[in-house]
Amino acid sequence: MILAGQIVRHSTPGSVRLEYGWLRLKDHLIAESGAGKCPHRVDLGDENTLITPGFVDAHVHLPQFDLIGAHGLTLMDWLAQVVYPAEARWEDPAFATNMIERVYRQFLAVGTTSFAAFATVHHKPALAALDIAEKFGFRCAIGQVLMDRQAPDDLIRPAAQLARETAQLLRRKAGKPGSRVSGAIAPRFAVSCSSELLAEAGRLAAQFDVVVETHLSETQDDCAMVRKLFPEDKNYTSVYEQFGILTNRTVFGHGIWLSDQERERLAAAGSVVAHCPVANTFLRAGTFDLKAAKHHGLRMAIGSDIGAGYERSMIHVAKAAIETANFRGGHFPTPQEMWWQITSGNAAALGWGKSIGTLDAGFEADLCLIRPDIAWREAKDPLGMVLYAWDDRWLDKVIVGGRVT
Repeated sequence: MILAGQIVRHSTPGSVRLEYGWLRLKDHLIAESGAGKCPHRVDLGDENTLITPGFVDAHVHLPQFDLIGAHGLTLMDWLAQVVYPAEARWEDPAFATNMIERVYRQFLAVGTTSFAAFATVHHKPALAALDIAEKFGFRCAIGQVLMDRQAPDDLIRPAAQLARETAQLLRRKAGKPGSRVSGAIAPRFAVSCSSELLAEAGRLAAQFDVVVETHLSETQDDCAMVRKLFPEDKNYTSVYEQFGILTNRTVFGHGIWLSDQERERLAAAGSVVAHCPVANTFLRAGTFDLKAAKHHGLRMAIGSDIGAGYERSMIHVAKAAIETANFRGGHFPTPQEMWWQITSGNAAALGWGKSIGTLDAGFEADLCLIRPDIAWREAKDPLGMVLYAWDDRWLDKVIVGGRVT
């Protein structure tokens, strides 16, 4: 398959540029990538088509798509009144399977081709989420939620059981040639995990080279609860550190209320903080300090964090990240930085930077063909215009693993 159009090229970290060119796809890979007029017959695209790597969502909750918009609650009340009842419905495997398929179709509808996601505490639905993701062709990491306290009884599991089931999840696709899906280690947050369970998560992190995903310093309330539950620890980050969860494969959602000392520890460990600007505004959690993160060399990603986040499109999430930074002051990311972040940047943060996120030969063929109905090519900043004027109806084709969806 031959594609032609205005291609989003990634040259240096944090930087993208537009180049008219072409791609030849073979099987699930980009076999050739060239500049200028295409020497082959073109199957898809033209000079008015924008071709970008597929979007990568670094922090999302699969069971929460049906609860978007439950407004006006604090984090803890929102979890108790909205999230936990919704997640309890995954006790029914048929319900969970139906919802997983609906969610995956929504990903494709907004151009998300890769993601790191939380399922629920239920083991069979978490396994199903992996199997169905493979059928759709996504590259993804999905974790069975680890939670053994501070939650409803029907969502609590013994630490040993959760560790055993997570190990089974992690072995599900381990070593399978060509598999683009993986289990993840997913302690919900320190509030809902006993010391025993966090220790089990740390042991799994040492054993398996997979994404570890959790939450860190999202609101002042959860920070206060962590201080009460772990009074011997210096701070929220040190709780995770003492149990071996502060790793270079760990993605911490939010990181709003971090101290400079915590940012230094996170940066030294090579851990990632997934900034979720839409969710932070929705729950009135606070605003992420991008200037401080940059100053301390903190690795970054951004995520939709559905369902506190209400924007499924990573384009809208990227725009919200710019607006948050503009409001807070200090560092003002450009549209070009955000195009890089939601493609190559997020891919690298999740450990997939050598496979996806870039439209060069040898990379996996995950990409979006976009046809804006505005004069974007004539704009002073074409990518800026597309990002700020974004309309999901412009998404013409989504290709996942070389397959047109």
